Amino acid sequence: MNATLSPAPIGQRCIYILDDDPDLCRLVSGTLREFGFETYECASAAALRNLLLWRVPDLCIVDLGLPDADGLDVVRELQARFACGVMVLTGRGYLSDRVMGLELGADDYIVKPFEPRELVARVRSILRRHDKSNSAQAPERSQIAEFSGWRFLVDSNTLTAPSGQQWTLSSGESHMLLLFLKRPNRILDREQLCGDRDLSALDRSVDVRVSRLRRKLESDPEHPKTIRTVYGAGYLLAVEVKWL
Repeated sequence: MNATLSPAPIGQRCIYILDDDPDLCRLVSGTLREFGFETYECASAAALRNLLLWRVPDLCIVDLGLPDADGLDVVRELQARFACGVMVLTGRGYLSDRVMGLELGADDYIVKPFEPRELVARVRSILRRHDKSNSAQAPERSQIAEFSGWRFLVDSNTLTAPSGQQWTLSSGESHMLLLFLKRPNRILDREQLCGDRDLSALDRSVDVRVSRLRRKLESDPEHPKTIRTVYGAGYLLAVEVKWL
């Protein structure tokens, strides 16, 4: 493969590839192995679930067209139960599918056919964000934030409502919420909320993740009071934050 990227000394990061096309699996697996990743291939959702009983990977790459399940349901399950990155790699390029995949917790969405170098770059970007989300140090080395009766545990990406209901946030959601919590009552523009993602500040993923956070944090997401839109400037977390 003629790639301008060079293998990075990232160690054996584990990636599961879920796709019923064996040629595609071999292509993705071979590309990632060339750059130092450990990969395992699954042809069905059932096979993926069996692998997850053995080991939770750093990232799952999921096709939406599966023989035994809807790929979007798999994305939802991964986001709810496992603290790993999720990338959708599919031939379904409709905007509605892309938005739905991101809404359900996918960290990125790539449409086939794809450029192998871009795939590697996007995988690395997800893993960087996931690492930062898990290891980000809050003020005074604290790892628990409290705000308006809510509690966010940085180490486990766990968000707990005043009622006691809990969610395990995706790495993208966690990274964005942590940015807000470390800068409460300050406007964050779209570029800041993109962080180190390989995205344009115009990418709709920013709005999708804000929308997902609002659905959890707001009593009325259509009229948000916690994460406010500052038109022409960005978003603002309008709460007082206490770090424990």
